[in-house]
Amino acid sequence: MTYADRWLLPDGVEEILPAEAQQIESLRRRLLDLYRCWGYDLVIPPLVEFTDSLLIGLGRDLDLLTFKLTDQLSGRTLGIRADITPQTARMDAHSLKRQGANRLCYAGHVLHTRPRTPLATRSPILSGVELYGEAGVGADIEVVSLLMESLQAVGLNDASVEIGHVGIFRELISAAGLSNEQQEILFDLLQRKAATEMRAWVAANIGDPSLADILRQLPGLAGGRESLQRARRVLANAPPAVMAAVQQLETLAETISQRYPQAQLYFDLSELHSFTYHTGLWFAAFTPGYGRALASGGRYDRVGEVFGRARPATGFHIDITALNRLLQVSLPQRNGIYAPACADPDQWQAIQKLRAQGETVVTGFPDEQVRRDEFKCDRQLVKAGGEYKVIPWD
Repeated sequence: MTYADRWLLPDGVEEILPAEAQQIESLRRRLLDLYRCWGYDLVIPPLVEFTDSLLIGLGRDLDLLTFKLTDQLSGRTLGIRADITPQTARMDAHSLKRQGANRLCYAGHVLHTRPRTPLATRSPILSGVELYGEAGVGADIEVVSLLMESLQAVGLNDASVEIGHVGIFRELISAAGLSNEQQEILFDLLQRKAATEMRAWVAANIGDPSLADILRQLPGLAGGRESLQRARRVLANAPPAVMAAVQQLETLAETISQRYPQAQLYFDLSELHSFTYHTGLWFAAFTPGYGRALASGGRYDRVGEVFGRARPATGFHIDITALNRLLQVSLPQRNGIYAPACADPDQWQAIQKLRAQGETVVTGFPDEQVRRDEFKCDRQLVKAGGEYKVIPWD
């Protein structure tokens, strides 16, 4: 490797320099402060864990995204986290063992073996919340409300939230008695929105006329709140659990619309976002200029089974790295004070007093060539009349 190559980073892995780092930290603090106000306790999970606990119940995609290495102490396989949800599930089940609702929040790097989209970073910073121990729709409402508050807190006012419920599809394929292979085919047709192919497939594979009619109409159950009224009519003869899922969506839609009248809500009952691990409601936030979900979440009640404590769970995460690029956060310019090199104890006391007041004070070194543009100082500390004063640095 040549000297010219030593500064290169792996594709999709990036360093964050001072100006952007301050912006990202500002976003991180806003979100974590918001979560604290809602009663969510901050946790800081480790960057690596045994894959036995890291790759639990969140689907094959997470396995493919996770870097794996061998622990030199135990000989077991470690994973560098690609998602923080499994770690909070372990904390809820094993480390905290709370009996009631357990609210946790986090913010930190994850690492992906490949970028999720062509221009995405492989080392995003995620912030999120997890709510364990409450199975009712009230928990889903709280989490979606907190997502809306998060978007407002960072100034993202043009986001739309897409919402669905994987329980509807699960109940329909169960009632139809489909084989695993048939389920996969139907799932693929729905995700591709291949309406013509789907109608032909349903006609050839679904014997129950009522179920066949429902499945044919399922791709059309999408839109604003009015789509839920249409869903109630189309699904009137579906299993009771399907109508219960529609009722949950209606309750959620009514409450969120009351709390956030400006909210742009879009419902899609045929979209099966993260079907492999979501067990009920799912949601994702989108905004113009970003090709995939900026935030996503939902209910995943089985996530704690591997730890022996399958508590109800719901939550979401936000990609802070992407958020920063979208918003181009503008922080107020905060210039500092330059204090020339000096051995006077009184100067040190004056410097410490200024720092205690929240000022940035940069101390110089003997024989230093002062670079004001690099120091970002517009004032200087000088001694006049026997005391130290801050004056403009002209």
